[in-house]
Amino acid sequence: MHTLTIDLGDRSYPILIGRDLLTEQHLLPNVTHQIMVVTNETIAPNYLDQTLSALSAKDAQHVILPDGEQYKSTQTLDTIYEALLTHRFDRGCTLLALGGGVIGDMTGYAAASYQRGVNFVQVPTTLLAQVDSSVGGKTAVNHPLGKNMIGAFHQPKAVLADMSVLESLSDREFKAGLAEVIKYGFILDADFFEWLENNIDALLSRDSDAIAWAVRRSCEIKAQIVEADEHEHGQRALLNFGHTFGHAIEAAMGYGNWLHGEAISAGMVMALDMSARTGRMGGNTVQRGTHLLERAGLPIAPPQEMNPEQMHGYMARDKKVAAGQLKLILANAIGETEVCSDFSESDLFSTLSAFLD
Repeated sequence: MHTLTIDLGDRSYPILIGRDLLTEQHLLPNVTHQIMVVTNETIAPNYLDQTLSALSAKDAQHVILPDGEQYKSTQTLDTIYEALLTHRFDRGCTLLALGGGVIGDMTGYAAASYQRGVNFVQVPTTLLAQVDSSVGGKTAVNHPLGKNMIGAFHQPKAVLADMSVLESLSDREFKAGLAEVIKYGFILDADFFEWLENNIDALLSRDSDAIAWAVRRSCEIKAQIVEADEHEHGQRALLNFGHTFGHAIEAAMGYGNWLHGEAISAGMVMALDMSARTGRMGGNTVQRGTHLLERAGLPIAPPQEMNPEQMHGYMARDKKVAAGQLKLILANAIGETEVCSDFSESDLFSTLSAFLD
């Protein structure tokens, strides 16, 4: 097992990375009473019983939600509140998120808002959640007009990244997680990007050592960024590389039809294209980035059902719009990105038209 620490003063917490962590009772949250395990109907048959067994000495209850991005809504969130109120959970309770990014985000937001804030623990069961959404304290639900527009910053007490649960992931879900892993190379670590180029085949074949290193390095990079900018006033925005394009794809296509990582992959290719169009990087770098995503079996273009005007409309409602100005994360080189607003609408529409006309 490897332990990283998110250093946020009195709100610091560990990220535990290893195998079979769900069977290690001493690793689960040290609370005296009332744990609500929140999971979904896909994860529950595989991991709920062993999680509850590890919590047998606690007052543990559970709630099972429907599975899918389309259920990441205020309506589903109310199911968590109802379970907490039915079992009379108080301010000393802990919510434990057992699932992927959707479960983690909704459980975290429920914890942030129930009785004005209670504890929660992340137990991510997808690669994407282990390397990204479970770390850093962003919690949210979706709205039909925009992804993650209703939420709060609320840090967990711990993150348990159990490598063994990744073995049950479908190839599609696993590849979607690789998109966020590749993102870390794009935004901040050219050496990691090169490692991914050299080891993408090992990752796709589910080599345990390669996966463990990819998860560890991704979490190290995210920890570094979150510690420097917890509430996304500056550097943390770099984690949104490709996301403004990608979130528009998810919203336009209907949440769940494109997996988050699939949409972000296409979004990163579009961000690379725009980086080149605005003179920040050369075409060879764009090709290098696109090729790695393609080798990972990920989409490198948005769905052709969309058009430039439609995508632009969804992007204009993105949470990174400030004072009417859209901000995008663009790349100057592999491993070097920046938050940009100094682009023209014609630059943006040139990229949208190149992919959607």
